[in-house]
Amino acid sequence: MNYTEFFTNRSTSEISKDLLGRTLSYNNGKEILSGTIVEAEAYVGVKDRAAHSYGGRRSPANEGLYRPGGSLYIYSQRQYFFFDVSCQEEGEPQGVLVRAIDPLTGIDTMIKNRRGKTGPLLTNGPGKMMQALGITSRKWDLVNLADSPFDIDINHKRQIEKIVALPRVGINQSDPEWAQKKLRFIVSGNPYVSDIKKKDIKKNHGFI
Repeated sequence: MNYTEFFTNRSTSEISKDLLGRTLSYNNGKEILSGTIVEAEAYVGVKDRAAHSYGGRRSPANEGLYRPGGSLYIYSQRQYFFFDVSCQEEGEPQGVLVRAIDPLTGIDTMIKNRRGKTGPLLTNGPGKMMQALGITSRKWDLVNLADSPFDIDINHKRQIEKIVALPRVGINQSDPEWAQKKLRFIVSGNPYVSDIKKKDIKKNHGFI
């Protein structure tokens, strides 16, 4: 299976869920920084009031969503950057936002990139994750994942005890329907999930 097949052969929510337990890595030219994906959010296109493509909005800023599945949609808010991958066929603007990783390699560099932050604060949110990887521009926006320094291991994944579907984070509560849709998927008990409570953290990080 290639990236295009992985990101087009089922619903975007199923793709988001299937990303959990897979390794996301970034080659910065000197070393590989990587972590296990533990939180991902689905955005389901023109009908989704929380999606950047809601109502068919299209501009150079969100063009990545309209590219074939497996294309990168790197966007920014304030000083932070976010890692989104387009899903579905070209012209169907759906995507998945990777929100958090459980670090595996290049951790010392991640800590430097995060100015000394350690533990869950290293990568427990989409902006923090990209900062930890050292991403400071939209350079790789629109590029196919296969042609970028990023990689997602679609052939192997860690076994997960339990996956939980939750409402997405930061969605406008004035639209209760889309604010409450359970399109955010997490590895239950993992300390790097963005809003996990300490009492819910598991020693095994939610993996078998």
